[in-house]
Amino acid sequence: MHLTEAAEIRDLRVDIDGRALVDGVSLRVPPGRITALIGASGSGKTTTGLALLNEYPPGATVTGEVRVPDTLVGYVPQHPATVLNPARPVAALLQDIARTQVRHLPRRARRPAIRHHILRALAQAQLPDGETLLHRYPHQLSGGQQQRVVLAQALLTGARTVVADEPTTGQDALTKQQIAAHLAAVAREGIAVLLLSHDLEVVRALAHEVHVMRAGRLVESGPPDQLWTRPQHAWTRALLTPAAAPEAAAVASGPTPAPTTPLLQIRTLTARHGRSTVLHLPELSLPPGCSAVVGRSGSGKTTLARCLAGLHRSHDGEILLDGVALPRSLRDRTRAQLAAVQYVFQDARAAFDEHRPVLDQVMRSAVRLRAVPPATALAEAEHTLSTLGLAADLVRRRPPELSGGELQRAALARALLARPRVLICDEITSGQDSVTRRALRTLLAGLVRTHPDLSLVLITHDHDTATLATRIAVLDNGHLREQGPTDQLLSAPQHPLTAALLQQTPDLAATSLP
Repeated sequence: MHLTEAAEIRDLRVDIDGRALVDGVSLRVPPGRITALIGASGSGKTTTGLALLNEYPPGATVTGEVRVPDTLVGYVPQHPATVLNPARPVAALLQDIARTQVRHLPRRARRPAIRHHILRALAQAQLPDGETLLHRYPHQLSGGQQQRVVLAQALLTGARTVVADEPTTGQDALTKQQIAAHLAAVAREGIAVLLLSHDLEVVRALAHEVHVMRAGRLVESGPPDQLWTRPQHAWTRALLTPAAAPEAAAVASGPTPAPTTPLLQIRTLTARHGRSTVLHLPELSLPPGCSAVVGRSGSGKTTLARCLAGLHRSHDGEILLDGVALPRSLRDRTRAQLAAVQYVFQDARAAFDEHRPVLDQVMRSAVRLRAVPPATALAEAEHTLSTLGLAADLVRRRPPELSGGELQRAALARALLARPRVLICDEITSGQDSVTRRALRTLLAGLVRTHPDLSLVLITHDHDTATLATRIAVLDNGHLREQGPTDQLLSAPQHPLTAALLQQTPDLAATSLP
């Protein structure tokens, strides 16, 4: 039975230690419609969305009213690894939910019914090859695959209201189109969708109503066309400003650098998850400067990054830094080798100890890897975090009190304090609002200009972030399909996948809702 009543939030206020995370928010999430919340990281979007599940931060004081029709509410978090049990394969995670859907069936009919429910939910979540993933563990999936497995979990519960927190973040252009189409289809089935997103293209294409948040308050609301063409609030105008990228031109369109010896070289790299080969690269060189690695979710980009960082030991071949082979495991690498190759994870929340202040964890990088005295490391950490827009009082809090986007910037600061030779950034702009994303791209471009010996490796689905690079490599199903200068791949791609992945604006017209 479809919902006939909207989920509703009235005058919601959520306080922690006298600080308002959400301050007087009121909104409706009607069935059959997509309601979007947009705003900067830390503006209160996730806190508002979780209120529909009656979940609040520890120690929070809550006032106001939250009314949800008597039905299940599904949640797709921004960081899906936080809700996936790392000790259980995908099949076991989904079977637990599917069993509740088939209890009415005779015992002999339950097993095929469970399988049918699981495969249908995976296909609905845009994992049509989901059967091949059932025996993998969460850490063996890409961030995009993890996100879609969690979406399948929500669909399996029979939820009639879904809170989707950045469902297209970190997705390639083709997968983004598919997920947008699925969210539109979910709404057409009468399900209420609350979309929390920094992906303004998707919001404009899908949402019926958009609410703009800043510092815990709603500053403007309206249909997408009204907000995009006639924004009234200054923050709305800043948030919706098209992403100009002069910083990209400074890197990618400048004079072609003279050939240099590659800083990092990969030779006949073959990586596996269990018995499955997921990456095979005969050769790849990463020179000083900025390189981008693009590809569909599950193409092997993150596996490549983890191999470079010593986090994925199940591989053959060689990874050479300055001509010297790096040990496969970071446990066997020297302190200098650990500092030389730094990795900023896509899921920043999982990379922090939730019980220790963020500042302590960031400064520890300089102490442990460069033997810097604690007082000096503290000053370096505060300065670096400040340049990334993180205030001193904010970074003295524990990770659960920061948004995903804020933690991503803290993770970047921690890596920078190691003074790396190779800096691998895995989708670090994907969880950011448009204003912060532009600032981060400017910062990354500045790093390349001021550190000519640095090799910055961007693993990204974002067109504007990819254009920071002087060279782009395109992965597909674990194989290198194309590589070359950025301007060449943007203007004259040789492989159709390259053209699809590097399109500036994904075609979302078919997913738009009436």
